[in-house]
Amino acid sequence: MSNHRQVVEALFGGGKPSGSGPAGRLPTSWVGVGVVALLALWGVSSLYYTVQPEERAVVKRFGEVVGISDPGLHFKLPFGIDRVQIVATERVLKEEFGFRSVGGDERTQYSNEEFPDESLMLSGDLNMIDAEWVVQYRIGDPIKFLYSMREPVRTLRDISESVMRRAVGNRLGSEVLTTARVEISTMVRDELQAAMERYDTGIHIVTVELQDVVPPSAVQPAFNEVNEARQERERMINEATKQANQQLPLAQGQASRVIAEAEGYATERVNGALGETARFRSILAEYRAAPDVTRTRMYLEALGTVLPNVGSVIVTQDGQIPPVPLLNLRDAQPSQGGAK
Repeated sequence: MSNHRQVVEALFGGGKPSGSGPAGRLPTSWVGVGVVALLALWGVSSLYYTVQPEERAVVKRFGEVVGISDPGLHFKLPFGIDRVQIVATERVLKEEFGFRSVGGDERTQYSNEEFPDESLMLSGDLNMIDAEWVVQYRIGDPIKFLYSMREPVRTLRDISESVMRRAVGNRLGSEVLTTARVEISTMVRDELQAAMERYDTGIHIVTVELQDVVPPSAVQPAFNEVNEARQERERMINEATKQANQQLPLAQGQASRVIAEAEGYATERVNGALGETARFRSILAEYRAAPDVTRTRMYLEALGTVLPNVGSVIVTQDGQIPPVPLLNLRDAQPSQGGAK
């Protein structure tokens, strides 16, 4: 008890009148005033706090959460009774895998350091893939984020890497490098969000983006040769398809034309044969009715058909030399020929 009284007297002067002490020493009353001022300054400074627009504040009283404060100026119990933890709930945060970005004045720059433990993974056809991706997230519940799990961000990274490796391992390497990137990103985002809700971390996944998916540098030349061969194959297939599209319609058109001509010729021949048959039957009927008249008419019709094609006609009598050969009629019309 005496020791406690001595300490109080040393701080507040022990009730003695203030005055100058020994040389080089302050009066004990001034020390007490300084301590009181420090305590008052501490109390005033710990009496209020400010929350920025993109943040939320979790207020704890003796270690127990008593509320969440919105942006603005707020007051709390001083001297460490109330403690405040600020959480950026409205800011979109990100976790990078396989690469790291460094801050730049004008644009984001990327570090040259490689992280093969994160990016190298095996595809479904046993090909090595070097995948780099970004997980963007937001803290939806600050209380869960702070107290439901010891290291929620580390958990986010571990689950994201596990889900991405499984997504890549279930697909062919060519699909991962080309057409399946969007599908993989969507699937990883959905499964990662489900895991965050299951573990009650208070994290909301905004998006998962594959930054760069390439083969490892050790086998890059072989992959380039394979890709060039595939591109050459696609080019040849496209050229063959183009030529087929040009030649097939032409061949089909020619075939249709030949078929149409054959059908027209067949129709013409059939109709001609039918006409000749009908004419013959009509002549036969007339011949049966009047044979002499019909025979004479047919003879005259035959002469009318043949005589116009005769070049020259020579009529002679017995014992007379006709003067017609002297006119050289056959020489004048050699193309028609003469009739004897």
